[in-house]
Amino acid sequence: MAKIRLNEDIEVVRTVRKGLKETGGYCPCRQERKEEYKCMCEEFKAQCQDPEFEGFCHCMLYYKEKEKK
Repeated sequence: MAKIRLNEDIEVVRTVRKGLKETGGYCPCRQERKEEYKCMCEEFKAQCQDPEFEGFCHCMLYYKEKEKK
């Protein structure tokens, strides 16, 4: 099973969480306020379904580790 964790950079987490609060839960890195941009965004959820994907979500709040075999 994939492991999803917060970014280890506390300042990034603090900044993004502040932005999420100000936008009502929408990704603060995006201009538009679409339902698919609500945190955890649809883009990252889809990436998490890919066992080969490893990396950060769009706003760098979450990190998905590649599944161990």
